[in-house]
Amino acid sequence: MWVYKKSLQYPVKIKNPNPLYAQIIVSQLGGPDGELGASTRYLSQRFSMPYREVVGVLTDVGTEELAHVEMISTILHQLTRDLKPEEIAGTPFAAYFVDHTVGVYPTAASGFPFTAATLQSKGDVLADLHEDLAAEQKARVTYDNLLRLIDDPDVRDPLKYLREREIVHYQRFGDALQIAKDSMDSKNFYAVNPAYQPKR
Repeated sequence: MWVYKKSLQYPVKIKNPNPLYAQIIVSQLGGPDGELGASTRYLSQRFSMPYREVVGVLTDVGTEELAHVEMISTILHQLTRDLKPEEIAGTPFAAYFVDHTVGVYPTAASGFPFTAATLQSKGDVLADLHEDLAAEQKARVTYDNLLRLIDDPDVRDPLKYLREREIVHYQRFGDALQIAKDSMDSKNFYAVNPAYQPKR
């Protein structure tokens, strides 16, 4: 159960619409390393995680990623809400406009729509946590790339905040991995669970 606070996790106040920025930022909504995939991944993985502290991390981070979906969606809305068709024509955003007008739709910058095929929930403690560590780094790189291409300070400000949160999430998953390994070692998990022993 969640308690929803009716405000963004970090303010988004974009004055100047920009279809080019919208076209690339949409990847952090529905792209392969975007916020929608991250929230779904972590909130799915928590059910097969045997360690309560790690379940807590997955729940916390997955919930925060939902807040990031809201932020990215707000950024997209503010970048496109006042655009006229003639401002969109001839830009890469025109293809998006044809299918979605200026509705917020999860897709990658390449135009490939969001798919659960990019998610991993393996049900294996080590595989899932290593996947999560990699996912946070891939999201951080995407934010780095966006910041290399965007010069509007109103857009850069919330993107920099979101990038910082990817680093914090990476650190939290690093801590979670250590907790899981310590729990496995204390129960001599590797010795009693043949699934974790390499075949000779």
